[in-house]
Amino acid sequence: MLDEAHERTIHTDVLFGLLKAAAKKRPELKLIITSATLDAVKFSEYFFEAPIFTIPGRTFPVEILYTKEPETDYLDAAHITVMQIHLTEPPGDILVFLTGQEEIDTSCEVLYERMKSLGPDVPELIILPVYGALPSEMQTRIFEPAPPGKRKVVIATNIAETSLTIDGIFYVVDPGFVKQKIYNPKSGMDSLVVTPISQAAAKQRAGRAGRTGPGKCYRLYTERAYRDEMLPTPVPEIQRTNLASTLLQLKAMGINNLIDFDFMDAPPLDSMITALNQLHTLSALDGDGLLTRLGRRMAEFPLEPSLSKLLIMSVDLACSDEVLTIVSMLSVQNVFYRPKEKQEQADQKKAKFHQPEGDHLTLLAVYNSWKHHHFSQPWCFENYVQIRTLKRSQDIRKQLLGIMDRHKLDMVSCGRDVQRVQKAICSGFFRNAAKRDPQNQPEWVVYHELIMTTKEYMREVTTIDPRWLVEFAPSFFKMGDSTKLSAFKKNQKIDPLFDKYADANAWRITRVKKKIYNPNR
Repeated sequence: MLDEAHERTIHTDVLFGLLKAAAKKRPELKLIITSATLDAVKFSEYFFEAPIFTIPGRTFPVEILYTKEPETDYLDAAHITVMQIHLTEPPGDILVFLTGQEEIDTSCEVLYERMKSLGPDVPELIILPVYGALPSEMQTRIFEPAPPGKRKVVIATNIAETSLTIDGIFYVVDPGFVKQKIYNPKSGMDSLVVTPISQAAAKQRAGRAGRTGPGKCYRLYTERAYRDEMLPTPVPEIQRTNLASTLLQLKAMGINNLIDFDFMDAPPLDSMITALNQLHTLSALDGDGLLTRLGRRMAEFPLEPSLSKLLIMSVDLACSDEVLTIVSMLSVQNVFYRPKEKQEQADQKKAKFHQPEGDHLTLLAVYNSWKHHHFSQPWCFENYVQIRTLKRSQDIRKQLLGIMDRHKLDMVSCGRDVQRVQKAICSGFFRNAAKRDPQNQPEWVVYHELIMTTKEYMREVTTIDPRWLVEFAPSFFKMGDSTKLSAFKKNQKIDPLFDKYADANAWRITRVKKKIYNPNR
């Protein structure tokens, strides 16, 4: 049975393809696919014209209200709508969908100020934010019912669409946007883009108002925009993400012809070629595109291929203990917590962990310090570090340690010789090497990923010696000849400032013969 099939994550899409192949071979295999907002006809056609059952849910009616004109500033419109509901509508809590932490924090402040300006005679509005980077004790407050005579407003990302169910919500405010990670195979960069939601997501959001009684959904866009401009279903993750990890798993299952694999929505060919090329440069695939011994071992780890390679290489470089911690810290997000009202203190505490070699070793320092303080919660609170994230990282570390034990990969510590760790990171992430602008001391780094928000950023950066690139990736890098100019430098031509009175070569100080103006001739 496959539930929440409409979410179309990369894993469910691969599972659809595998189960379809299994059902073809085994006629007795029964598949049930369930979802609240599903394009049932499309799924039925994909799974051999399977019968469709519609089971009515126990939800209450939700009145849907659209704006007459498109909103120029959806954030301001959301604030006005919340205040309107609070001051004019009967009791019931409000759920607002926004795209990320910054918008949510801003909205909490704006609503707090607006409530303060109305004075003490207005019923209290309890403002509660929800996003991934928020400490868990603050997140659990959203489930507590509002005291009598008060109303709560929960301001959340799309996490509250399906993952969370909050009782007592009667009003939903939906500006119609979501922040999505979109991978560009040409630049190898992930972009965080605010995009309009799909009709399916809009229905899901509206449904949140009808869980405990009849509700209202305020859509901050026009009915025409909903009908004509929104996609019926979201773009499947498989069409907007890096496929290297998925293709490695499929290869490990013995599926070598990936181009003909029966995806419900096939990923772009560009993305597949980029991913196969990436696996080849990591030595996971040979020249014929078949799995190597290293590739088979990499596929055993539930990690992206570069991290698997880094972990395996760290055993030979005698630093697997440190690298295991770094990999488990890279597998979680938001280790540091930076509350808006205490940014300076949070930054001072964070600076204590800073390592000159780079961010990977800074993450290692955080974990080791937590371990040194016996995995204490007060220590996390004091240092603005997320306890939940560290516990998750600890769980991942235990899981990876189990896989390493099973494959007889030794746990070795490098002690104070952190250069071994830098070499291991270089061996997994040599594709992500970058050279600093040579106006400063030329300095080479490798980064974990490129992310595009307001501009391009390299995330998790570590300094390296460029000679390691040739050592660990000879098929990708080679030493340049210091006596010759590269093709790039040959093409860098100097164009002098134009002077119509002088000869074209007058500016040169080389062997080109200059015509010197002599008035006596």
